Amino acid sequence: MTSTATTRTAGAIRIQPRAWLNLGLGVGAQAAGTVFINTPAFLILLLHTQRGLTLAEAGLLAATPTVGMVLTLFAWGALVDRIGERWVITVGLTVTAMAAFAAMTVDGYVAIGAFLLVGGMASASTNSASGSLVVRWFPSSRRGLAMGIRQMAVPLGVTVAAVSVPVAAESGGVALALLVPGLIAAVFAVACGLGIRTAPRGASDARAASALPAAAAGIPGTGGGVAAPVTRAANPYRGSTFLWRIHAVSVLLVVPQFTVSTFGLVWLVTELGWKPLAAGVLVGAAQFVGAIGRILVGVWSDRLGSRVRPLRWVAMSAGVVMLLLALSDAVAWGGAAVVFVIATVVVVADNGLAFTSVAETAGPAWSGRALGVQNTGQYVAASIVGPAVGALIGLVGYPLAFVAVALFPAAAIALVPRISEERDHL
Repeated sequence: MTSTATTRTAGAIRIQPRAWLNLGLGVGAQAAGTVFINTPAFLILLLHTQRGLTLAEAGLLAATPTVGMVLTLFAWGALVDRIGERWVITVGLTVTAMAAFAAMTVDGYVAIGAFLLVGGMASASTNSASGSLVVRWFPSSRRGLAMGIRQMAVPLGVTVAAVSVPVAAESGGVALALLVPGLIAAVFAVACGLGIRTAPRGASDARAASALPAAAAGIPGTGGGVAAPVTRAANPYRGSTFLWRIHAVSVLLVVPQFTVSTFGLVWLVTELGWKPLAAGVLVGAAQFVGAIGRILVGVWSDRLGSRVRPLRWVAMSAGVVMLLLALSDAVAWGGAAVVFVIATVVVVADNGLAFTSVAETAGPAWSGRALGVQNTGQYVAASIVGPAVGALIGLVGYPLAFVAVALFPAAAIALVPRISEERDHL
């Protein structure tokens, strides 16, 4: 094995096993954090139908971990740039587990919400750190694939929460439901502490041997591949709006994503008449398909030699599927659940593209902080989605609420940078 994470074999780049192990642990860590963040969303049905909370009130409690993430995402990202991914993830998940276990022991939604807030603050550690693992261990020509695999963690985490939390809540209430994310976070805190390693210098610098032909990428004169980031200390936000526009696009695309993940289970039960267990299984299956979709979109971006071109198509598709979801609900179409699955897959497809674009543009010296900014913007929006969309649904119903949500990806289309701008920043 060489001292770096990549070797050249017959003109191609081969990723070393250590890089894949670190990626796998990063995916597990991110999924563990995602389970914690999404557990309250799958308690909305219980809180709304059996405990008397309105959708806005239940949505506010569900948003509490996300608010916690917003408070610490940039700080965790800066810490990743300083000390690396291993201890950031280990400490963060340990505190997440402790917060989940503590929340099991208290009564009252204010006290539970306080521990959910602390857990959200801690689980934010996995976001920037797991993304940084991809940037530091994988070359540009494999980064779309690697980041797509990393981005599987979010829908996989939602899948685990969807199939376990409603069942646990029905059997043992809120306390038993909180045991699920606590145990998962504890397991991965230990695994990542033992298994994650710092990438050797130059691990992500393997470049042109695997670049795509310019014709395949559709970018004249570039050699086709998306360029690997150059290690630099200069602030990538100065003198350019590129990163800020990617951040803004991601914020807008969060709205349909969190609308579907937060209210999908309740919608299936209250609007379509599904049983909670069956609805949870469907939500989990849809999230799993969405996870596979993120990998495919990442590979697509590698082949195109661009992250922003598929990002624009995803934004367009997200607006369309939210309108279709509204229409299928309004006319009480029997196939509305199929539209829900398609919508779930589409609205999660953008994250890996935007994450990779931000990390590549920022470069290794700034990737932790830039990913922290990226996640902060997304989770600010996500923390608003729960109570705001919940209140909107209560006021105008699901179909019109879905139409309103469709306006956000429509607005994102014009903000996606052009390919020529992407080339200038890499």
